[in-house]
Amino acid sequence: TLFRSGSGKSTYCSTLIQHCEALNRSVQVVNLDPAAEYFDYPVMADIRELIEVDDVMEDDTLRFGPNGGLVFCMEYFANNFDWLEKCLGHVEDDYILFDCPGQIELYTHIPVMKHLVDQLQQWEFRVCGVFLVDSQFMVESFKFISGVLAALSAMVSLEIPQINIMTKMDLLSKKAKKEMEKFLDPDMYSLMEDSPSVLKSKKFKKLTKAVCGLIEDYSIVRFLPFDRSDEECINIVLQHIDFAIQYGEDLEFKEPKEVEEDPSTNFDEYFQDRVDEQK
Repeated sequence: TLFRSGSGKSTYCSTLIQHCEALNRSVQVVNLDPAAEYFDYPVMADIRELIEVDDVMEDDTLRFGPNGGLVFCMEYFANNFDWLEKCLGHVEDDYILFDCPGQIELYTHIPVMKHLVDQLQQWEFRVCGVFLVDSQFMVESFKFISGVLAALSAMVSLEIPQINIMTKMDLLSKKAKKEMEKFLDPDMYSLMEDSPSVLKSKKFKKLTKAVCGLIEDYSIVRFLPFDRSDEECINIVLQHIDFAIQYGEDLEFKEPKEVEEDPSTNFDEYFQDRVDEQK
């Protein structure tokens, strides 16, 4: 699961865990954010046991800021995948959420997350990226285009199936929800025409048109709405993820247990006897 900062990752993980538990599905969470502070769900592995951003920032020899400290932590993690392998152990038929940090540079500037994906695939995991964007951020056409490019950047970098989700739909007003419908199945060229006053520069207009053409013509980025208060909405998101990773296709079919008939409780014979008596 990939996130932009502040996109509601804790709410997403918590909601998905509760939904899967209601379906009697096994779900595990691995926290890979060394700057995480709090989450209200249990985790099977926590990167903070290996390294924390605060410890790196407080080290006088390193002198990193928040972003530099996070990059250092993730590069240190990439050199210690054996720690993750020990934490995962032998899991079978489990649905595991890898809660990743939200800094976009981890997916565009350095190959740490790509190395993680490759390592998981070597361990025979089926991997799907879930990219979350705050729906309250996508209120204007140009912000939407920015979000699409961020999702596309992660998709191209990781080279895995990716589900893009607009979170916090339950926080929007009815009017705002109606406005968001045009972003779920967008016509990029019409979105560009929504704010003609912004496109004052001819060069900027030409660049924006080219970006919109890339998104529209190839149709490679689409978003699903995520409303934590709507069970059907949550189920649709889960179904898309299951389809991407082919979840459940390798499960062995279990035949139902045969129930031996008890002659004393043979209802057909009982009712037939009653009919004969009435005759």
